[in-house]
Amino acid sequence: MDWNRQPEIYKPGERHGVMKRILLKLSGEALAGSKKTGFDEETVRGVALQVKDLAESTQVGIVIGGGNFWRGRSSENIDRTKADQIGMLATVMNCIYVSEIFRSVGMETEILTPFSCGSFTKMFSKDKANKYFGQGKVVFFAGGTGHPYFSTDTGVVLRAVEVEADVILLAKAVDGVYNDDPKSNPDAEKYDEVSIDEVIEKNLQVVDMTASILARDNKMPMWVFGLNEENSIVNAVKGKFTGTKVTV
Repeated sequence: MDWNRQPEIYKPGERHGVMKRILLKLSGEALAGSKKTGFDEETVRGVALQVKDLAESTQVGIVIGGGNFWRGRSSENIDRTKADQIGMLATVMNCIYVSEIFRSVGMETEILTPFSCGSFTKMFSKDKANKYFGQGKVVFFAGGTGHPYFSTDTGVVLRAVEVEADVILLAKAVDGVYNDDPKSNPDAEKYDEVSIDEVIEKNLQVVDMTASILARDNKMPMWVFGLNEENSIVNAVKGKFTGTKVTV
């Protein structure tokens, strides 16, 4: 053993032309498929196979929303703090399920949370995340920020900044960022590229405002694309990106 060899230090690479570490945000609703609630295993397995392809050369972290189980803001009869706590637990359930599907196709995974979940998950720390990335594992960041009043949008930007990801991939039901809602306005125009300053100024709803400002202040780029397009995750990373790049 060479005791004089210096340990390898992770250095973000995308901004220098090589994507080494990504953080993928999946919506809970997208994972439910046409059922709109719970899980659609075929959809999740399709995501797993794409991530398996990427994980051979890129370190992958994942954040999943909880909308396939709980959207607490739609209820006025529950205290906001409690509603958000239920939402955090929904993201934990999602990560446990998706992690197991990933394992079924041959990947190793770990789930990190900002609060204790017994033996279900492990407590988040940057050192622990980096250790698992270095072991070639897909790392799931569940439970949001661990605090109410912060969405999983903010959670994914926070984790991306903490673990020094090169880019956030936002896999959505819509195939990019538009100047208006394409569902209600058929003439809405899609951006190929838009700055985070313009996103904030025009409130373009890429992520919520707290997450947008955090991304701007920490120079964290985001790529927005449609999850339902064939091989969309792989294509985004391997040079066939057709969504919107949010630059910083």
